[in-house]
Amino acid sequence: MPELPEVETIAQGVNARARGRRIVSVFFGSKPEPLKSPRNEMLRALKHHSIAQVRRVGKHIVFDLARGAGTTPVAQWLVHLGMTGRLLVAQPEAPIPAHTHAILRLDDRREIRFVDARRFGRLSVLWLGEDGTSEGFTGTGFVGTGREPLTISAEEFVALFHRRKAPIKSLLLNQSLLHGVGNIYADESLFHAGIRPKRQAARLTRAELLRLRKALQTVLRKAIASGGSSVSDYVDADGVQGFFQLEHCVYLRTGEPCRVCQMPIQRIVLAGRGTHYCSRCQS
Repeated sequence: MPELPEVETIAQGVNARARGRRIVSVFFGSKPEPLKSPRNEMLRALKHHSIAQVRRVGKHIVFDLARGAGTTPVAQWLVHLGMTGRLLVAQPEAPIPAHTHAILRLDDRREIRFVDARRFGRLSVLWLGEDGTSEGFTGTGFVGTGREPLTISAEEFVALFHRRKAPIKSLLLNQSLLHGVGNIYADESLFHAGIRPKRQAARLTRAELLRLRKALQTVLRKAIASGGSSVSDYVDADGVQGFFQLEHCVYLRTGEPCRVCQMPIQRIVLAGRGTHYCSRCQS
């Protein structure tokens, strides 16, 4: 599943190519699974509106939609990529990939295409307004379910974890606490912080939690700069793979030597997720 760096890379790429463009036509495929909002409601929100901005919130890509040439959003189109989703910006003559579930044609003839082979991705729309509030939403739009890991303060990070008894790896994956962190970057951040994934969060010292916050933010920023990690189906808005997988220290490196101490990387299953760590570097 694309995680924060991959979603950020895609959002930046789509924003650079589609910001300010008007949507002239919309196509949705016949499969109902990706459509979290009614088809007609999404058509009404998208068609003939302009894209004021495309940005990431957690693991969602948010299209701020404005009327005419305006920049004040009146609605938002929310795209969650699920396990295998792709969001591509393509010329109209480019072959349409199999499993394309949505196409937004822009006023410069280019197309934004949502492709998802396994159909775990989700498309929905949010109309903005003072009374349009519900769980995960405010009057100003979609805010996600947890704190943003790239901007959370040191004190907020410590307060989020220091009394919780679950394993720290499981808590890093909890989207109601931090949104956007997944298996890859939880494993990598714990390695760089020198913390074993199974350690109970409440038993971590303040210094260890601060070290983890710094490692998490450093790893995420480096991954964004490298265009994300392509370990499965992920590609950016141009269909290009990322490069951060070349810098992974533990993730999917079971049995390979640790890049620091040469001990074989271990793999365990924690809360149903494959988890990778170095038994010497992480304590």
